[in-house]
Amino acid sequence: MPLINNHSGIFPEAGTDEAGRGCLAGPVVAAAVILPPDFHHPLLNDSKQVNKNHRNELRSIIEKQAIAWAVGSCSPEEIDQINILNASILAMHRALDQLTTKPLFLLVDGNRFKAYQQVPHATMIKGDERFTAIAAASILAKTHRDEIMEKLHLDFPDYGWNSNAGYPTPAHRKAIASLGSNIHHRKSFTLLKPQFTLL
Repeated sequence: MPLINNHSGIFPEAGTDEAGRGCLAGPVVAAAVILPPDFHHPLLNDSKQVNKNHRNELRSIIEKQAIAWAVGSCSPEEIDQINILNASILAMHRALDQLTTKPLFLLVDGNRFKAYQQVPHATMIKGDERFTAIAAASILAKTHRDEIMEKLHLDFPDYGWNSNAGYPTPAHRKAIASLGSNIHHRKSFTLLKPQFTLL
């Protein structure tokens, strides 16, 4: 099914999405994107449905062709203080704050959001699979976050963040069990399952 280019019929319309909500380490990163009304790319989809090479290709295209785009984040410390849902929404607000063109309508991936200024919005479950602007935001959020985690990996190589991006893979949990957590881990998350044992 092709993505819908405009939901509201209002222009400019911004899509926003986040990446890293389910991770044990690193920031949650959100992007906001306003695309031209005629934007189309055959590879564009929810970032989880697009391979890494195509995500990076799309990132370059979106950043060049978007009317406006921006990325915002919340640190692990902020996530621990206000919880991951509030941090995800705050990261979206921070991305929206940076847009050089003010949107007149917001399309938000998911089912929870806090009103941004006086701009009307709609939350969309699986919006990144349905709407072009949200899919574009998901690509930017994912690629920018992966880049952050690859850089953090250089200082903490034993956790494998260059491959797991901070998600709770068996290898990541094994490293936490062996080495303990570090400053980039989310202390409010269950870093180790109670039954976890080193093999």
